[in-house]
Amino acid sequence: MWPAVPVSCMSDLVLYSLDGCPYCQRVHDALDDHGIDYDTKWVEGLHSKRNEVKRVSGQRAVPVLIDEERGVTMPESSNILEYVERTLAPRAEA
Repeated sequence: MWPAVPVSCMSDLVLYSLDGCPYCQRVHDALDDHGIDYDTKWVEGLHSKRNEVKRVSGQRAVPVLIDEERGVTMPESSNILEYVERTLAPRAEA
């Protein structure tokens, strides 16, 4: 499991993730590689227990990235990775 982010380090980015999920890991790695600050909300393994993910994204699958600053809610790791490369990484590296 990845280290927990202290509550005092609240970010505009929240990643809903499942421990051991390879798709979630790819998103964590991309965010970390670019030095992008984000908070992680760990979800339950059972889809039926992921009510918060359903509430914020309309579905229960992870990963889901919430970018509060830009008003973006994005599921699917491939979409998130593209968003990181095109939108978030250039700003983080500037």
